[in-house]
Amino acid sequence: MQMYRSDCRHFRGDIPCRPHKTFGVTCDNCSHYEQRTGRILIIKLGATGDVLRTTPILAPLRERYPGHEIWWITLSPDAVPSTVQKRLPWTWETALTVTQTSFDVVICLDKDVEACALAQQVDARERYGFTLVDGLPAPVNNLAEHKYITGIFDSANKANTKSYPQELMELCGFEWSGQEYEYDEQGNLPETWELVLKGQKGPFVGLNTGCGDRWIAREWPQENWAKLIRLLKKDGVTVVLLGGPAEHERNIGLMATTGAFYAGLAPLKEFINIVGRCDVVVTTVTMALHAAIARRRQVVLMNNIFNRHEFELYGRGVIVEPPVTCTCFFQHDCTNPSYRCMSELTPDTLLEAVRSRLAVLRQA
Repeated sequence: MQMYRSDCRHFRGDIPCRPHKTFGVTCDNCSHYEQRTGRILIIKLGATGDVLRTTPILAPLRERYPGHEIWWITLSPDAVPSTVQKRLPWTWETALTVTQTSFDVVICLDKDVEACALAQQVDARERYGFTLVDGLPAPVNNLAEHKYITGIFDSANKANTKSYPQELMELCGFEWSGQEYEYDEQGNLPETWELVLKGQKGPFVGLNTGCGDRWIAREWPQENWAKLIRLLKKDGVTVVLLGGPAEHERNIGLMATTGAFYAGLAPLKEFINIVGRCDVVVTTVTMALHAAIARRRQVVLMNNIFNRHEFELYGRGVIVEPPVTCTCFFQHDCTNPSYRCMSELTPDTLLEAVRSRLAVLRQA
């Protein structure tokens, strides 16, 4: 009978492994054998930006658990780096599989009820993050207490001085030392973007003109974006408009009225490559922010409704906030009858912030 090694990190069981397909080797004569000494399950379902800003935990996981295979369940598997062996979509098939698999470690970083319920069902020796107790999300242990409390009390959230990556590191029992995002840099720009940017002189400044649908209190007026574009162009900057489907029509309009560059929508990895082509990215708290951090770009972050300490820019950015108090902390839309704070944040303020980031690049 043909010999096989099911404890190898390359072994699949359902289809041939990569070394077999690439080199024709079989388990009895394979130099690519890597023993799997254990398994780790990460449950972080969130959107792309949430996935990217969770990746700093991967390097310390590999260091603490050498030889362990890492599985990650998420709504955005394309954003998970290839250092994770199994990047799994959030489906009933995935849930069934992990509840029938033994893990050494399970880390649930979401407080969504369904994520906590799954974590509670998984067989594991060590647990970190959150679980389900009496039908409600709860911290697994004392390490998760800080992150749990800041999520249920605004007063605790406002008083917090730790960044999100630092909170995650400590939740997992690691020491925070500035671990960076992990991302697979690959692929090229979409052809339409290559044509648009070909021959254009830098520096390139990307403007992510929207804020998504969940937190529209962060939205900056379109006329402010238009004025900022004109000011940047006077400085000799090439302005690149960024965004997803929600920003598409707005960006088309801004391109028509200001002459900024825009070449339409792009798939996730190509969008991140576009962000990586920019020298500076101006954005609210969006996926573009985390793409810029992952690609080590300079960032001008516009913030109003969140605690500014939450954002780790790794010394490559500046946070700009309205000159008036935001009264809508963690609210979907502005409820202040007197003023909308983001309207008080002027294009001139953003211009100076961009100039400061470009000055840093010139000095590098």
